[in-house]
Amino acid sequence: MNFILAHVGTLKEAYFREAFAEYQKRISAFGTLEEVVLKPAKTGTGELSEEEKSVCLEKESEEFQKLLSSPKCARAYKIALCIEGREKSSEELAGVLEECKNTGKSTVVLLVGGSWGMSEKVKALCDLRLSFSRMTFAHSLFSVMLAEQLYRALSILAGTKYHK
Repeated sequence: MNFILAHVGTLKEAYFREAFAEYQKRISAFGTLEEVVLKPAKTGTGELSEEEKSVCLEKESEEFQKLLSSPKCARAYKIALCIEGREKSSEELAGVLEECKNTGKSTVVLLVGGSWGMSEKVKALCDLRLSFSRMTFAHSLFSVMLAEQLYRALSILAGTKYHK
């Protein structure tokens, strides 16, 4: 199975990049995990008005939409990671991946928005809205958590000992 994790902004801290790379390596036993970094909208300095935030969100939305319409993503199963999404256990996530595989979807695209979230337009293009929690996480940390859960779900499907 192939995964594309698209998120706004880079993984700045070396320890998060290293942890993400470790899970990429582990996932390689089952498929691939490609990271696609989308540029955050330019914000300048200082506090933004709601209108300015809306403009930034729209610019980031255009980048997500461009990615989703690309040949490698157009036929993929798309998951928006958002706070209002459905929470799933690791086993339930494994079930989603199994269903993707059974229906011929060999690629899963996971979308993580920027500081202002993700536009409703982008969420509407997705097959599933998934939430890890109602809490907010740093984007770098969340990318590592997501990669770990993908590895865990794949391990569940493979029947390995990683998931207890």
